[in-house]
Amino acid sequence: MSILFSEFKEWKEYCEEKGVKLFEPVLEYEKDQKGKDADFVWENLQKAYDVMRDAVKTGLEEDMQSRSGMINNGAKKVYKNPITVLDPNFQKLIARALAAKEVNSCMGRVVAAPTAGASGILPGTMFTLQEIHGLEDRKILEGLLVGAGIALIIEQKASLAGAVGGCQAETGSAAAMASGAIVYCLGGDIDQVFNAVAITIQCMLGLVCDPVAGLVEVPCVVRNASAAAIANSSAQIALSNVSGVIPVDECVDALGEVGQSMETKYKETAMGGLAATLTGQNISKKVLIQDIEMLPDEEEND
Repeated sequence: MSILFSEFKEWKEYCEEKGVKLFEPVLEYEKDQKGKDADFVWENLQKAYDVMRDAVKTGLEEDMQSRSGMINNGAKKVYKNPITVLDPNFQKLIARALAAKEVNSCMGRVVAAPTAGASGILPGTMFTLQEIHGLEDRKILEGLLVGAGIALIIEQKASLAGAVGGCQAETGSAAAMASGAIVYCLGGDIDQVFNAVAITIQCMLGLVCDPVAGLVEVPCVVRNASAAAIANSSAQIALSNVSGVIPVDECVDALGEVGQSMETKYKETAMGGLAATLTGQNISKKVLIQDIEMLPDEEEND
């Protein structure tokens, strides 16, 4: 019988008691939810990861311009920029996270992990991790299961939705999933994995959801890139056995508390933050006019 853990502490205790790896209880839960065997779960995880990689490739190779004009092939510009801030791998990480998210903003096919608004983070991080370390797909898929387990607990204790908890709940949760998956894939132990999640949440805590014109484009796309960077920095810190001090379950509780106390205008309503700026309001009016102009003429409908 599968178990849905309500706390990270329970997940750790179960794995240590049963002598199983972190991904295994999540695999059992997936099997139970789907009513299928393990092969079915692995096969569909592979399909999901293939979609993630395809989104990265599409965003870097095809024309990515959104109807609003706010998205204009940013990923390719980053990927091809001759000026490298740190090193080529960091540049690729940022470009790939941007690429997958731009595909979403341009109505392409992505994996909502855990949401469409955060759909560039896991593709950017896992694609780059696999390339750098030469990991097999199977190890990445195990990491994705660990990420899913992280999301399941955050969903219960706080939220994964920007409309409920702000962007900290969307990109923050996705970054936590990615950070934990990175540490797992690189051989980190349970404490290191969960410490990475805790550190990531600490870095993302309080981030508002303020989409300009109500579209999941600005600042959502660039936040996916920043969240991918935070996921990697948190993983590096955790793998170095630097404690986040506050236990992961308490960090998730804080995430929920901040989300509950956040004003409504900062939770995906496009009424606060960047959406409320003069430029943001002007873009909103422009998008509204475009939508009206696209409406069919009444006479054509008669």
